[in-house]
Amino acid sequence: MRSVDPAVLALAENPNTYTPLGEGDQRLERPRFVLWMGIGSDWNVAQRFRFDAAELDDVIAEVRDLVRRAGRSTCAWEIGSSARPDGLAELLLARGFAWDDPDPHQVGMLLDQEPPPGPAAVTVRPALDADDLRASEMIARSCFGEGEMDEQELAEMVRRYDPGRSRRYLAEIDGRPVGTASAAFTSHGVVLNAGSVLEAQRGRGAYRALVRARWDDAAAAGTPALITQAGAMSLPILKRLGFTEICRVEALIDRFGAPS
Repeated sequence: MRSVDPAVLALAENPNTYTPLGEGDQRLERPRFVLWMGIGSDWNVAQRFRFDAAELDDVIAEVRDLVRRAGRSTCAWEIGSSARPDGLAELLLARGFAWDDPDPHQVGMLLDQEPPPGPAAVTVRPALDADDLRASEMIARSCFGEGEMDEQELAEMVRRYDPGRSRRYLAEIDGRPVGTASAAFTSHGVVLNAGSVLEAQRGRGAYRALVRARWDDAAAAGTPALITQAGAMSLPILKRLGFTEICRVEALIDRFGAPS
């Protein structure tokens, strides 16, 4: 794997540790780990692990205690290439953790050279209002197999939307939304998430256009670097667009139950 700026590598391995917080999100930084908790009860991620193997049971207990204090009962553990101790995933599996399906083995990737433009038939623009956010979320949920969004969820999404922190994009063909993606802006680069294109519209360049739009915004912000974690589906196209591997991330889930 190539050598990169340590700050960029940290973003690729531990994005929740370094990307801006949204309203209602929490980030608890400890010497041995960082715990991020979002507004959803299942949005809990521990990462950036730095401890000795002999401390593992104590760290598990500490993470569980913090999550339980928030009234929650599950937590994902995301283990980057720089995590300590070595072999942490196997140690956690031996203690009853499970792989965080459907895609627990991610590849941290970086693009720091201008990617190809999207085709002329595809236009990409930031989401601007409730209709745009609804269209974006419907595409993402369709592609990732999630349930439909109700009006209360939409209203909350609109209220919390801050395009200066985390921006949603829509890709359109003939004026119809066909793809969506998001980007979180940091001082060292832009972290890409949730790129998705409706199955019937794939192969027409929408994904490529979404990458290029986020590159253009990253360059305009003075941070021309795109960082993302790629699963099995997105890895081939990201490689074709010029992304290179800089780390690996393993994701496990700890289901420990509610407080007794």
